[in-house]
Amino acid sequence: MRDDYQRERTSFLVWLLSAMVAGYVIQLITTQMNAAGFERTTALSGAAIKDGYLWTLVTYPLLHSALLHLVTVGLALFFIGRELIGPVGERRLFWLGLAAAVGGGLVWFAAHSGGDATLVGANPILWCFLTVFACLFPNRELSFLVFFVIPVRLRPKYLAWSLLGFDLLGLVFTEISANRINGYNVPHSAHLGAMLVGWLYYRHFHAPAWPLVRPRADVEPQWAKRPAKPVEAPADPVNASAGSASRADLRAEVDRILDKINSHGFGALTPGEKRVLDDAKDSISRR
Repeated sequence: MRDDYQRERTSFLVWLLSAMVAGYVIQLITTQMNAAGFERTTALSGAAIKDGYLWTLVTYPLLHSALLHLVTVGLALFFIGRELIGPVGERRLFWLGLAAAVGGGLVWFAAHSGGDATLVGANPILWCFLTVFACLFPNRELSFLVFFVIPVRLRPKYLAWSLLGFDLLGLVFTEISANRINGYNVPHSAHLGAMLVGWLYYRHFHAPAWPLVRPRADVEPQWAKRPAKPVEAPADPVNASAGSASRADLRAEVDRILDKINSHGFGALTPGEKRVLDDAKDSISRR
């Protein structure tokens, strides 16, 4: 069973990375053969959408501008995605990646529909996964190498806010502005669209509010948190003993359910477990 679980944790990511590598190899071969038809019908562009190639909204992540682009994005997707499969689930992660590609592509198209720019690369999927990761684990320390040389340690919430600010500035000064920088092709609009998809996913499935300013790196609902002060003991010793045992059982069950939420998300709870949390909420309110 453990082997099946390990395959579940990586099968979608292996499939995604394999598709990216295959797309890049075909891209290189067709470029060498001067066959522009493949890239014209798979990369996202204003002309492709106007010609009816709507599938380019989901095929452009399979193409990349260079081998370094593919390797950098691919490695980051693998390591971030591997951490998300546990709390998100493999099937939901697949749909999240697809929504990130479409959402990022649509926002990019809105900013470039009148030009001749082309969008390639799985960057929007990576930005979406990073956003969800930062929401779920805002204070978990990340260690990575900048340019594969410089070691950097950073908390996900700071990384997400930095990327958001950078892409907002980039959108204003390099995509919306009339004085665009020639040769600068960073798709800030696609990044922002994908981050919005990730935030909406987290808000709908895991928590009711943006969590990057929370002091704790968990997804525990606010109403289910245990009170800091102990309750007063009842006057009757018999009732006090029974009440203590009941509260201990309830607390143990709530702890188990919260561990399940942290591991698999709130959507993995059964109706009975949700009722236990509701009972715990009512018990806390009465105190």
